[in-house]
Amino acid sequence: MTDVRSPVTLPETKAFANVKVLWVRHWNDRLFSFAVERPASFRFRSGEFVMIGLPGAWPEDGGEGAKPIMRAYSIASPHYAEELEFLSIKVEDGPLTSKLQLIQPGDEVYMGKKPTGTLVTDALIGGKRLFFFSTGTGLAPFLSLARDPDVYSMFDQVILVHSVRQVSDLAYHDELQARLADDPLVSDEAATQFHYVPTVTREPFRTTGRIGDLIESAALFGDPVQGAKKLDPETDRIMLCGSMAMIRETAAMLDGLGFEEGSNAKAGTYVIERAFVD
Repeated sequence: MTDVRSPVTLPETKAFANVKVLWVRHWNDRLFSFAVERPASFRFRSGEFVMIGLPGAWPEDGGEGAKPIMRAYSIASPHYAEELEFLSIKVEDGPLTSKLQLIQPGDEVYMGKKPTGTLVTDALIGGKRLFFFSTGTGLAPFLSLARDPDVYSMFDQVILVHSVRQVSDLAYHDELQARLADDPLVSDEAATQFHYVPTVTREPFRTTGRIGDLIESAALFGDPVQGAKKLDPETDRIMLCGSMAMIRETAAMLDGLGFEEGSNAKAGTYVIERAFVD
């Protein structure tokens, strides 16, 4: 008979909310997704992030009452969702993810009470094509935005580019490949406006190469991405999330093309999540 452990209940804190884990999905030995209950008072804009964490040490480690270990996680759910979804890497000896990857439905995790971030449509001026450039778990905020009906009313095309090292790292591939067909609020719009471009850098795949290479070679453009065969600051808007190398290289390229970085204080033609880079 399989032993089923009791759900983990965490000590209360003033700084963070205790939220219950609803489900966990392991994509491979490097990635997993999970969802938590949404507190009734929690409000956020699609694309924002919040702090997620666990105690710094468990009672069996002799560290009961240790300060929680918290990390910034982009919310993968759209702003109207009843649950809050996250995408995480697994790090065997990571201070947080070594334990976070073991959570099960019914467990509790800590969550910050105030979301924030710059990967939001408020930080962009209007345009025709919206590109999401992501690597690894940088996909998460774009899962939120791609399921937000407001995004489709603002842009003619929404193009999500997700670059990973191995094919198994393409989390949410099937859902995105189907153009969010099962989403009750955006399935009709996504069927014609949403385009998904997965690319793999270290294994054979239908699209290979880094994001910068796809842009420079124009391999990114053409059917189904309609319009100019290059990025145009007059009509294109860009959001970047993922590895620091990708963000810095792509941001430098965008600056050279005449794009201007936006923020919550002043909208621009591209945005990055400064909290994950600075």
